[in-house]
Amino acid sequence: MRVLVLGGDGYLGWPTAMHFSYEGDKVMVVDNFSKRQIEMSFGIEPLEPTTTLHRRVALWKEVTGREILMRVGSLLNHRFIYKVLEEFQPDAIIHYAQQPSAPYSMWDREGAVFTQYNNVIGTLNLLFAIKKNCPEAHLVKLGTLGEYGCPNIDIEEGYLFIEHNGRTDTLPFPKSPGSFYHLSKVHDSHNLIFACQNWGLRATDLNQGVVYGLETDHTRLHPELRTSFHYDDIFGTVLNRFCVQAVAGIPLTVYGKGGQTRGFLNLRDTLKCVELAVESPASLGECRIFNQFTEVFSVRQLAEMVLHAARAKGLDAAIQHLENPRTELEEHYYHPKNTKLRELGLKPRLLSEVLIGEMLAYLSGAAARINREVILPRIRWRHDSGIGRPAPPGLPPEAAEV
Repeated sequence: MRVLVLGGDGYLGWPTAMHFSYEGDKVMVVDNFSKRQIEMSFGIEPLEPTTTLHRRVALWKEVTGREILMRVGSLLNHRFIYKVLEEFQPDAIIHYAQQPSAPYSMWDREGAVFTQYNNVIGTLNLLFAIKKNCPEAHLVKLGTLGEYGCPNIDIEEGYLFIEHNGRTDTLPFPKSPGSFYHLSKVHDSHNLIFACQNWGLRATDLNQGVVYGLETDHTRLHPELRTSFHYDDIFGTVLNRFCVQAVAGIPLTVYGKGGQTRGFLNLRDTLKCVELAVESPASLGECRIFNQFTEVFSVRQLAEMVLHAARAKGLDAAIQHLENPRTELEEHYYHPKNTKLRELGLKPRLLSEVLIGEMLAYLSGAAARINREVILPRIRWRHDSGIGRPAPPGLPPEAAEV
């Protein structure tokens, strides 16, 4: 197959590209490196140096003999993505090329506008490019469970069967996003459904939970093939942050009561879910929505698991509750469904203290690189909270025209 990975420089994009290339598919990666520019603006970087995409692509060929093609450009440039699709003619398009940080989207007007403009317009340009140049290609797009919020009912996979005043229908599941980032994903979902219904495109929207983990089979082939592992307050996910805090001897910072409950999955399972979606594509005219996670935990539960695993390794770990910088329910019902990927063959790697212990052992080797200044939350959802926010960083170039 011809597989196009958009956002191929990222935490998920680079392992995905290696995975499909190793399986024998013809792979092209696309990125404009806007995330790296945001990192520089906030003074953050991955825990271990992440070499350039150019170098990783060249090294991948040296190590495996397999080639990954690369193009540098932005989805906000419609001519660029039109040309890429026209020339490469992908069978599958895996779309990660978005601003992925909820905190960044809540930083200020500039962060919110850039997130919405970059994510929504970029995806719209992509949909029009698919319609024009490869209308039978299967779009696999990364969404988020955060689109749904925390409703007091079970969360179905994208659609809800409704009976109202004696009539019935199946409609998109109601959305209640918790940030401008999550709201951009809601807009994307509506645009995907519209394009499939009206243009006969095919798409799978993967509403993904929180991803954790450091390695895949392919990142272990060479140190410079590693992916970007973040633990900071902008791009770091909660379990990754807890593990870094435990290694650094910093209390595990639980926001508020810690009852916030979410879906989680291992980095390796993300790759498997994407592979299953690509291997069993949606039909023309169909927009499928899969809830992509393997387990559900509260933040407090995760902190306690890391605490126990860290102490078992002799680390002096503790838990500290902070004022919650976010506007969110801290105790709530949460029951998302995830049957569709399991039906396709997903066999989850479940989180355990053994797995956490392995992460802690790996991170201990990079403990000297931990920047303690970027872990505590600097961005507040409510700017009237009396707590300061960071000085305005420079936005990526694509935001200049907004």
